[in-house]
Amino acid sequence: MRMSTVRYLCAMTLAGLALASSVTWVQVAEAQGIKVKVGRTLGGSGFHIPSYIAVDKGLLKAEGLDAEFIAAQAGVLVRAAIAKEVEFVPIPGGGSEAMLKGAPLAFLVGESLVSQWTITTTPDIKRVEDLKGKTIGLERPGQAAYTEAVVVLGKFFKMEPGKDYKVITFNAETDRVAALINKSIQGAILSFPHAARAEKEGMKILIKTGDYIPRLGGTFLTHKDFVKEKRDVVKRFIRGMVKANDYVKANKKGTMDVIQKYFEIKDAALLEGIYKQVQNAFGPEIPHDLLKELFESRTTPELGWPAGKPLPDIEQFVARDLLNETLKEMGRTPKK
Repeated sequence: MRMSTVRYLCAMTLAGLALASSVTWVQVAEAQGIKVKVGRTLGGSGFHIPSYIAVDKGLLKAEGLDAEFIAAQAGVLVRAAIAKEVEFVPIPGGGSEAMLKGAPLAFLVGESLVSQWTITTTPDIKRVEDLKGKTIGLERPGQAAYTEAVVVLGKFFKMEPGKDYKVITFNAETDRVAALINKSIQGAILSFPHAARAEKEGMKILIKTGDYIPRLGGTFLTHKDFVKEKRDVVKRFIRGMVKANDYVKANKKGTMDVIQKYFEIKDAALLEGIYKQVQNAFGPEIPHDLLKELFESRTTPELGWPAGKPLPDIEQFVARDLLNETLKEMGRTPKK
């Protein structure tokens, strides 16, 4: 055998070994899962129950994703998405505001399709007008719960923060519940699970903001570069979240287990009540009309939007083609 032939065979053998090693590495990586960070707010949120299910029940893992929760304030999570430090963030309010200011973000898949916010009060408050002169616990200005309360109270009851009622800021809903029970405040903006807990302690759900304004809640966003560069990873995440939204409707016990964990609720009757509130609240779609309502809620002078300035084309802020493509592949017809 000539030397050139020997060298060729050796080179081919080494190339084959390298390819085999590469294939093995890819298989191991897929078995371990693609690492991604998923944002969640402090203290648990009723809007984010499907994401808790997606992680805890292995729905993202089944899609080949090794998901790690990153718990932080809503504004911190939006900034982390912009900085590409957290891949998937469920903050539509702060996210839409950032998009209108030029942040390179895009919405991917929905969670809650109804508002789960309530204004819950001490039992002596009989009607909304009784909150005049009282103190209400809200999120920080610009965040979803703050905007929800201020818009409803202002638009429908002609009550302005600082003028008709005082505001104390709490980052976590659990802190608002504690302050309400201790009567340090007379009202608080709380999502369904936390409102149910407060109600069990003798507090009163005064109004549900969803009776006044529509609401997208917990809609996931990511950096636009991630959509372009990691299209397959994004589709895997969307599939996992579609299955998680379906899980809530179909699996009562599993959903209640997750609610019990993330909201630290052990009372069976209370868990049952919360499940009834949220069972049909979720869906992966991002309906255009609700998307429009979301962006319109950010175009107010209070949030720095110039009076009279029209909205841009809001569909530019949604990875609509990718969401619809994934839904079709799963045998679902995207809603118009």
